[in-house]
Amino acid sequence: MSTSITSPRPAATVVVLRPASPHPFEVLMVRRNDTVAFMAGAYVFPGGRVDDTDAAAPPDACDGLARLGRCADLAPADEARFRVAAIRELLEEAGVLLARRDGRLVDHAEAAALRQSIDPKGPFVAQLATRGLTIALDLVMPFAHWVTPEIEIRRFDTRFLLARMPEAQEASHDAGETTALEWLAPPAAIARAERHEILLPPPTWLTLARLSRFGSIDEAWAWASSTSIVRVMPGFVRDDRGTVFTLPGAPGFPLPSGCEPFAETHFQLVDGRWAPVRP
Repeated sequence: MSTSITSPRPAATVVVLRPASPHPFEVLMVRRNDTVAFMAGAYVFPGGRVDDTDAAAPPDACDGLARLGRCADLAPADEARFRVAAIRELLEEAGVLLARRDGRLVDHAEAAALRQSIDPKGPFVAQLATRGLTIALDLVMPFAHWVTPEIEIRRFDTRFLLARMPEAQEASHDAGETTALEWLAPPAAIARAERHEILLPPPTWLTLARLSRFGSIDEAWAWASSTSIVRVMPGFVRDDRGTVFTLPGAPGFPLPSGCEPFAETHFQLVDGRWAPVRP
């Protein structure tokens, strides 16, 4: 009897960086509510599904439309939808708004007011436009593309985007889908996961590992602006170790052309936690 494979839903997640000391920068992370169906209890980057209402319209309310083209497999209008979704989800889950009024990014008070007043089912960009705002599509940069493996029931086709935290805003979690918000240096987040203090899904872990090598936000942005974006769909194997999540670069699973090697190629699920499988 054949088993049907669930088609992945389009999604966007945004990796927000801010300067920090003594580390080069910190990353905004939210903890998923234990009651949600997908990645319950995990520390992740803000994000969610791309909705039908995430079109970049009206175009005069969108900054950066002429500079799209990072996602070679998407038409500009489709790439814009992922960017809009990333910005919308960042507002909903973390209270951060990448939008401008008269050419300047909005402050915390305006972001907080919009978070409370916006209709989550309405067209996001149009709602910004009625308030005299333009969405800053130029402030989110696609840099990775992850697809949930076919073995999973809930599957997502997710674009990862990078952003800088606006100086005049403060982040706060939504107390709904998320239960906590923290700013963590990438190496510190990985160290906490290794001590079983937080749960990191493998794509989140590997993104943090890649960010750990940069000495500044500018370096990370330059990399995100120029790195090859490769579609990555991990695999699963089940053996005497249990369930093992495999990445390109593992034996028999070659790296796609243009894909940077991953810091880890095997993750094992033990007691609901993913951890690298190392020699």
